[in-house]
Amino acid sequence: MSYQKRTALALAAAVAAPVVLISAPAAHADVVDVNYKCETPIGPKSAVSPIDIKAVRSGSAYKLTMSFQKGVSSSPVALGPGAMNPSAVVRLGGPDKGTVAVSGPANTAEIPANSPIKISDLSGTYTPKASGKVTFTASVLTIKALGTTTTCTPGNSPGPSLALDVTGAPGAAESLPRTGPLDSALALGTLGGTVLLTGAAGVLWLTRRGARAHG
Repeated sequence: MSYQKRTALALAAAVAAPVVLISAPAAHADVVDVNYKCETPIGPKSAVSPIDIKAVRSGSAYKLTMSFQKGVSSSPVALGPGAMNPSAVVRLGGPDKGTVAVSGPANTAEIPANSPIKISDLSGTYTPKASGKVTFTASVLTIKALGTTTTCTPGNSPGPSLALDVTGAPGAAESLPRTGPLDSALALGTLGGTVLLTGAAGVLWLTRRGARAHG
């Protein structure tokens, strides 16, 4: 191969390499141990479960999936199919703040008494409101079963299970229609001004008409 061809190929590779790096997805996920402290109808319980959070882009939003690799809490009685309904919140960090609600289906199989409750995958939708690297951390888990509610709060300040580079939706540039009381007053004031002007025009017209009649 000639020197010119080797040089051309080397330059092409150097130019193409950064393109590959730029197009790679900017996301980092970790499986994080979360030590849940649960307040149950029969007293406090605790359990550690590794938590995994994944995000799949859907248009301008992301579908979040929160997975529990071990069961948490337990029930003194067996829970039949459909008896247990889980939900949770995922805490946002970085440039975006707040939480995302996630929920999942009820249990499809019976959960034996006094055994860890296996939580199904929980999912929800996250729409970025800010741009930058946003983190997603497991927060409060809620388990509803047989008319009772168990609330489980992370007691070990877990780190984020996911970090994702996002772009927030641009703010609305257009002004929205005003519908508040002040705006109604302004509208009435404008209407009153129109009536007043019309009345003044009517008086002026009558005055001129009377003057012509007398003249």
